[in-house]
Amino acid sequence: GERRRRGGDGPRERPRERLRDRDTKMRQQQKPQRGSVRGRTALALTAAAAALALGLAAAVAEWKRWSEASRLVTPHPSPRAVPPGSTGPLASPSYFWGTYRPHVYFGMKTRSPRAVVTGLMWLQHGSNLRHTTEQNDGVSRYGWLMHDGENFGVQEIRDEGLVLRTEFVKQPGGDHGGDWSWRVTAKMEGKGPAPLLSLFFYVATDGQGTLRPVLENGTRLAAVAGTAEELGDFTLTFLPPTEEGGEGPKYASYNFLAAGVPGLHRLTDLVRQSLRESSVFSPPGRPRRRFFRVTGGLPGEPPRGQLLLHQVTLELPAVLEVTMESGSVAGARRGRLAGPVLSAALARHAAAFEQRFEDTFGLGARGVSLPQRRFAQAALSEMLGGIGFFHGRSLLRSEHREEPVPGAESMLFTAVPSRSCFPRGFLWDEGFHLLLLSRWDPTLARDILAHWLDLLNADGWIPREQILGDEARARVPPEFVLQHSDTANPPTLLLALERLLPDAPLPYLRRLFPRLRAWFEWMNRTQAGPEPFTFRWRGRDTDPERFLNPKTLSSGLDDYPRASHPSAQERHLDLRCWMALGARVLAALAEQLGESFAPYRDMGAALSDNDLLDRLHWAPELGTFADFGNHSAAVALRWHRPAPVPGRPPPTPQLRREVREAPRPQFVGALGYVSLFPLLLQLLQADSPRLPALLGSMRNEKQLWTPFGLRSLARDSPLYLRRNTEHDPPYWRGSVWVNINFLALRALHGYAQVPGPHRERAAELYRELRHNLVANVFRQYEATGFLWENYRDSDGAGQGCHPFAGWSALVVLAMAEDY
Repeated sequence: GERRRRGGDGPRERPRERLRDRDTKMRQQQKPQRGSVRGRTALALTAAAAALALGLAAAVAEWKRWSEASRLVTPHPSPRAVPPGSTGPLASPSYFWGTYRPHVYFGMKTRSPRAVVTGLMWLQHGSNLRHTTEQNDGVSRYGWLMHDGENFGVQEIRDEGLVLRTEFVKQPGGDHGGDWSWRVTAKMEGKGPAPLLSLFFYVATDGQGTLRPVLENGTRLAAVAGTAEELGDFTLTFLPPTEEGGEGPKYASYNFLAAGVPGLHRLTDLVRQSLRESSVFSPPGRPRRRFFRVTGGLPGEPPRGQLLLHQVTLELPAVLEVTMESGSVAGARRGRLAGPVLSAALARHAAAFEQRFEDTFGLGARGVSLPQRRFAQAALSEMLGGIGFFHGRSLLRSEHREEPVPGAESMLFTAVPSRSCFPRGFLWDEGFHLLLLSRWDPTLARDILAHWLDLLNADGWIPREQILGDEARARVPPEFVLQHSDTANPPTLLLALERLLPDAPLPYLRRLFPRLRAWFEWMNRTQAGPEPFTFRWRGRDTDPERFLNPKTLSSGLDDYPRASHPSAQERHLDLRCWMALGARVLAALAEQLGESFAPYRDMGAALSDNDLLDRLHWAPELGTFADFGNHSAAVALRWHRPAPVPGRPPPTPQLRREVREAPRPQFVGALGYVSLFPLLLQLLQADSPRLPALLGSMRNEKQLWTPFGLRSLARDSPLYLRRNTEHDPPYWRGSVWVNINFLALRALHGYAQVPGPHRERAAELYRELRHNLVANVFRQYEATGFLWENYRDSDGAGQGCHPFAGWSALVVLAMAEDY
């Protein structure tokens, strides 16, 4: 081809040569040319190969996306930590029934995927219907005063002058978790006319089981006869009300509701919309009064289950009892658990609870006052009464896929941070919860820990927030429902495991080990930092102009200041310390099981190496440990008015971030909880030259010290008590949090026991901090009736969610000096 293109430009051919060559050319034209055939064949093969390569690449990419999506929703292949059948009524009868509905004021269910549920609602006529625990519904105080986590509980609720005391006792027997009974005592505080009170006792199904009403005189629901897969036959009996103390009958009006249920999350709506002011309360010799009674249901919604509800309307005071009797106990039952028999059982369980509490925590022997002991009992009981059982699917999103997908069907048995705000499972909260639960009931704590590890997917990831089932999802703002597969959470479950290790049965630990190993390897792989032995939380907020400092929800410390400009170059100090703890615990676990422990031991040693820690995270210019990243301290929120658009209303001003000085790679100046992590998790050696600086910052009132505990961010920090957005007040920017203060007490107690130059200083700080924290949490409980999410650093007042008997209940361990 090359020569042909140039031929016309060459020297002209002579006539004789043209004649001689003509026959040769004609012969060549009559047969195909080898070179051109080879060229066309090669081009065709190249094109086919390219198309094949592109097709294979597309197929590989699609397979990779499918594989990642599949692994996202596929449970981990190792044997389950909770063996199949081990939570049922035969294998675990004492934990089968429980107050496993933390989002309602009073209710019980079983540890079954589609459980029959029972509950209580009430209505002071002229006020609002009460059912689910809400943050701002006007109920002034409520919480469990005693609860043993198994068989017994006493709760007090105060609502606009009404005092409700709800009590339950379980009685073992049969094949389906035994019997139980409730007692509800209702009275009014103070003087003056009492409003009519309606109490609504209900039983409902959610897709399995049948209920049959047993009526008395056609209007009173005397009992419910039911059948369910894991309950067999059972009878729920609503006994007539009596006067306070159980003396004599009490006049009451009765109504009942039988309706289809579109979902358990709609129970409140169903009852509220069924109320009609169409009945008259007519006690003999007393004025007649109108009241709301139940009638009808929710129109137009297909039922998924059944609801049978018993309404009792009466004047106060009054006592009402409900019994649940299992059909499988019938032959062995000595009598109904009601009246004097129930009173005796409640008294017996209360005495046993108090003795067990003293045997466990020893507060009486320490000279703790009776009011403080009652407070500590209530803190533990509110955590135990907040344990829930959940079933459903999380909504998940992979970083490689746009569309969210439902996760694997899961079950979770867990404590919750707050019955009002957060009645669901939170991963890093649960490790703190288990520190307390493991002291009270190690078997219960081991069961909860195993349930959490069974949430592991094929990659080794556990979603940090567990929103399982319609009832749980109904309480969550939509923007928080989706769980992102690159987002971790502090592995605090390992704190609890470290405490459980010495006495845990080896078969149990062998079930846990493959899952713990996979979880730790996922953390190590996905949260790796830019250099060896550094780590970086994924999932920071991605809109830098919206936030004063983009949040890091994955760290658990939400708005604690990090590098102002998120980047792949960040080194997060707290995560590095958590990984050091994880390596240490896994090394101990592997050694106990006879597994290879050297890799974990070596990693733990490297992450605990104080010289390496200094090189990566000690900031000489700040005099403390710190994160490292692309950071500018010269940032502020300013109001901006977007440019007007012709023909449209003036745009709303927006609060946006301004950066007055360009960011650069540097240590982040934010002295606070993160700075303390090498001390909190006791990575620093007892003779570390860095300990005096940290102890000094802790005790400095211009930095972290307050009369109420350690504040989360130093007063002299640039972002101390600064809002993050217009609608985002400071959270971890100055408030006192009990969980981190507990870690501080635990660490100071440890350093005070070890010979070293800072021993006395650590002991002094420990004594002062323990007194301040315990005294303030108790004082706020006495004033308000609640444990709180956090406490204001200026005056110690409770803030945020209440009740918050999650990690704030760790005050019990601080009172007992049990670390």
